[in-house]
Amino acid sequence: MPLLQFVPVAFFVASLAASAQASDVGVREIKIPAPKRGTELNVTVWYPAKAGGEPVLVGDNRIFKGTSASKNAPFRDGRYPLVVVSHGSGGRIDAVSWLATELAAAGFIVAGPNHPGSTSGNSLPAETPKLWQRTEDLSAVIDMFTTSAEWNAAIEADRIGVLGFSLGGAAAMEISGARADLEAYARYCDSYKKWDCAWYTGGRGYVDDAPVTVDKVDLRTIDKVRFEQSNRDPRIKSAVLVEPGLAQAYTQESLKTLAIPMQFINLGSKETIPLAVASEPLAAQTPQGSYAAIAGADHFSFLPECKEGAAELLKSFGEVDPICNATERPRADIHADISKLTLEALKKTLADR
Repeated sequence: MPLLQFVPVAFFVASLAASAQASDVGVREIKIPAPKRGTELNVTVWYPAKAGGEPVLVGDNRIFKGTSASKNAPFRDGRYPLVVVSHGSGGRIDAVSWLATELAAAGFIVAGPNHPGSTSGNSLPAETPKLWQRTEDLSAVIDMFTTSAEWNAAIEADRIGVLGFSLGGAAAMEISGARADLEAYARYCDSYKKWDCAWYTGGRGYVDDAPVTVDKVDLRTIDKVRFEQSNRDPRIKSAVLVEPGLAQAYTQESLKTLAIPMQFINLGSKETIPLAVASEPLAAQTPQGSYAAIAGADHFSFLPECKEGAAELLKSFGEVDPICNATERPRADIHADISKLTLEALKKTLADR
């Protein structure tokens, strides 16, 4: 889960330079109030669009290839299901543009915030396990879409889903009704020294795009009441969970009560999927759970396609995660599989009802 902690935030800002012909997908960057944060959230929205707007590459930077869309294009007539998205730890919402544009082209409005405290360049280990903040962010996005006259006229308010990757997958689990056990999570990290657990012990965080030294996080000092509370938002009717974090911490009781369709996706084979995100047992305990594993992939395959030389550039930054290392299959092919599974799940549960 400690993805992209080193790469500065500037590398993830959408390029405003004209790209090749933009698709029939519009994109807007908006700010919304987040009362429980005491600040505003930066939110990116992808939506079915008419011709017009400014062609842009969303998420284009020195590391990743961007995705074509039309900035501030007019809405395509109609009302559409809403999908809220939560990015991975240390990532940014622009990094899901490759999938968000596919969903928007298929007739969904897709919106996600950059989560303060666990976004590229501004990420701290002590903030990472505070899943209740991420679910509050997602609920704030839903609040805006269902109360704003402009946006509410474009969405089907009774057809709202959630999509999450890695730590964002944990947020998607919890806003769907799953609850985590703090002691179970702490015990898991006592013995598992990789992934999210390594992030808590690493002594390093990022503030304003610069590395900072931080204390080791003792998970048992996290606010137990808030960590274990229900963060369910009943407006969520369907969930897609790609490599969801905290996989070892959810209570069986809460999984058994999840009342919505849950599509779990792992990247890799049983032998290579990290314990931190192993989801097949979660799907088995969820009444409407479905599970798929995509062979020839790894955890970072969900990120955008990397540009030539990106792996070497990341090494020069001091990035230790194999974000751009080659896998058995091209990332574009893996993306196609993820898109297919995600679209099938969301069309079945939201668009075709």
